Amino acid sequence: MDCIFCKIVNGSIPSEKVYEDDLILAFKDINPATPVHIVIVPKEHIASVMEIKNEHKNLIGHIYIKAQKIAIENGISETGFRIVNNCGQDGGQSVNHIHFHLLGGRSLQWPPG
Repeated sequence: MDCIFCKIVNGSIPSEKVYEDDLILAFKDINPATPVHIVIVPKEHIASVMEIKNEHKNLIGHIYIKAQKIAIENGISETGFRIVNNCGQDGGQSVNHIHFHLLGGRSLQWPPG
């Protein structure tokens, strides 16, 4: 498979890991948009939100529970953070492996401006 996130998961591309278990891997984004910018990916290749099936509901819940833990460990749980998932080309998805950006460390007002 030619998926960059699958290669990060299997260790053939290095990453700065912040969390890993049997289901997910979280690592620092190589081009951070915020002071804390962590990418959370399931180890199972799922292309996008549009490919989530009923059997993935525990995995997706697990991602959010671990995002809480990662936010606490990175000092952004008290001030707040954003979890972003892009879906499809028009949604800004650049890697076809479902992933979640945990963003924090500064004010993230919406709409931006």
